[in-house]
Amino acid sequence: MNDLSKAKTLTEASSADDYDPNSMPVDQARALIRQFLTPIDGTLRVPVRSALNRVLAQDVISPFNVPAHNNSAMDGYALRFSDLHAEGETSLRIAGTAFAGKPYTGTLAGGEAIRIMTGAKLPDSLDTIVMQERVRAEGANILVPAGQKKAQHVRYAGEDLKAGASALMRGQLVRAAELGLIASLGIGEVSVFRPLRVAFFSTGDELRSIGTPLGDGDIYDSNRYTLYGMLKRMEFDLYDLGVVRDDPAAVERAFVEASRIGDVVISSGGVSVGDADFVKQMLNKLGEVLFWKIAMKPGRPLAYGKIGKAHFFGLPGNPVAVMVTFYQFVRDALMTLAGQTPIPPLPTLPAVCTSALKKAPGRTEFQRGILSCDSNGAWTVQATGEQGSAILSSMSSANCFIILPTAQGDVAPGTTVQVQVLEGLI
Repeated sequence: MNDLSKAKTLTEASSADDYDPNSMPVDQARALIRQFLTPIDGTLRVPVRSALNRVLAQDVISPFNVPAHNNSAMDGYALRFSDLHAEGETSLRIAGTAFAGKPYTGTLAGGEAIRIMTGAKLPDSLDTIVMQERVRAEGANILVPAGQKKAQHVRYAGEDLKAGASALMRGQLVRAAELGLIASLGIGEVSVFRPLRVAFFSTGDELRSIGTPLGDGDIYDSNRYTLYGMLKRMEFDLYDLGVVRDDPAAVERAFVEASRIGDVVISSGGVSVGDADFVKQMLNKLGEVLFWKIAMKPGRPLAYGKIGKAHFFGLPGNPVAVMVTFYQFVRDALMTLAGQTPIPPLPTLPAVCTSALKKAPGRTEFQRGILSCDSNGAWTVQATGEQGSAILSSMSSANCFIILPTAQGDVAPGTTVQVQVLEGLI
């Protein structure tokens, strides 16, 4: 265990022997952030439909066995295995039919079977199901061939869940499947973590809001809209504090207000070494913050820390770098703070690169790519084109990141690379 993994405070982490703010590897920065994350306080009881895309704050306990009774997994015939002959066919009389929700209630004698539908309750005296395709009808009887197995095609009570067992665990994100599972247990309300509160803003004198005329050297602020889009998918309570100009007092006011209302504060811009980058200066005054130059491209400048009780992420100013650093660092941290565990990683898969990629060893690169499946069913990927960190259109065209590890150099067409799928995120 190294010094970073044992750090209890951000100050201890920044003073550790292997802490290098000028070349922090991506994985090391992720691990360091994870040390300081614990789920937010505060839970709510909500109707089951309102739990969609929320995180469970308590286990969901099954109030009964699932399934509640022994039942048939097939349309077919229910019988006693002991009635079957070891050799040749067995003739059994059909005594009745069991439907799902309408069980057979009669008494069955030896040598009798019932017609049974999928999901129908299995009478206590019967123990085996034979698929309807395996038998031959002969008047009021069926002929069952030899070779059947005892208890075949029977679903037993409690096979899925036992009464009193945890159907879903604390920390589970409620998606469509979980919503249906909760409803199947007859549970109308569940306990969830309250929504994470995230305050965000952009910094820079050159930034203008939509609807404002552009002056010489001005640009419209896109980062707040990109951040809003990424955060909105995560069902958080969002507080957009607008554009903050490059003035120490204005930056300080923004951080004080953001940390007052948010569990998390996210800024874009102002974390590099320019004369007008006041974020570091203000955060050293207001909080305890680590600043890095991550060994990655795009997204080299990055900050993480605390302002009071609020967690802080200082993202670069370039639009693509905002998205890359969000998905590589901020996404997982927000999910952890929101109570979700374990955090599912963004899916990756190998693909054959059809483009020539330029890459200098020394940094992990996240190039934007278009993933597709060729006529032979093999995954291929090509670059979206120019990979500059200000070219936001490269993210619009992309459905994946092409991940090029630190030691990787230029990539020739035909090389297998790892891609990180973005579908459903952007």
